[in-house]
Amino acid sequence: MDHLPIFINLRQKPCLVVGGGDIALRKINLLLKAQASITCISPVFCDGLNDLAKENVLNLVKKNFEASDISEYSVIISATNDSKVNSEVSILAHELRIPVNVVDSPDLSSFIMPSIVDRSPVVIAVSSAGKAPVLARIIRAKLETIIPSAYGTLAEIAGEYRQRVKDRFSKIKDRRTFWETTFSGVIAEKVFSGRIVEAKADIEKQLKDSVELSMGEVYLVGAGPGDPDLLTFKALRLIQQADVVLYDRLVSKG
Repeated sequence: MDHLPIFINLRQKPCLVVGGGDIALRKINLLLKAQASITCISPVFCDGLNDLAKENVLNLVKKNFEASDISEYSVIISATNDSKVNSEVSILAHELRIPVNVVDSPDLSSFIMPSIVDRSPVVIAVSSAGKAPVLARIIRAKLETIIPSAYGTLAEIAGEYRQRVKDRFSKIKDRRTFWETTFSGVIAEKVFSGRIVEAKADIEKQLKDSVELSMGEVYLVGAGPGDPDLLTFKALRLIQQADVVLYDRLVSKG
């Protein structure tokens, strides 16, 4: 493993981005999602950055980068097309022990930016250690298609009940069983289908009764022409978590 994957809290922390083009804009949008306090330095800014400045979500400084621009930042990203500037930013940041990322230059960076699957608060990072960024993006795209967007909602709900579950079940094993049942069963499917109120009611019942719900659900999955490769991702997920699967002659045993 070339890099240790970590998640850093940048909420309201000062961050510097050097560069004013589309690549800088993409990095800044990620920092904004992390609620960072952003300063961007460049002699020219793209339309997207100018639009963000009008919303007062970052500070644009229209000038060429100078060594004195680096001070007490939590993170620095250099996203210019000038190799000399990128190298200078990297050297200065390393001297001050400030984490720095130089776009497309892992040798100049103390950290790299992964491809991200965002199901906040669930976040999945995919990295090739800078060796094959396109491959990392392909893997991310595959994950995007198979991970329901409602996983974020499911995680938020779990956060609401986390302390109550700890209070209800003193043993770690029992808590783990509770959450495994919640995340892979009827409750999760209700969240995925937007039935949030029902899902929370089921969680309340499980906490009260301290047993699994006695009533499950039945799903009818269309097999189409019988080719398993033509199943939808939701159909595959339901089949994988089912206790019992009944099928007719349209589906081959293979």
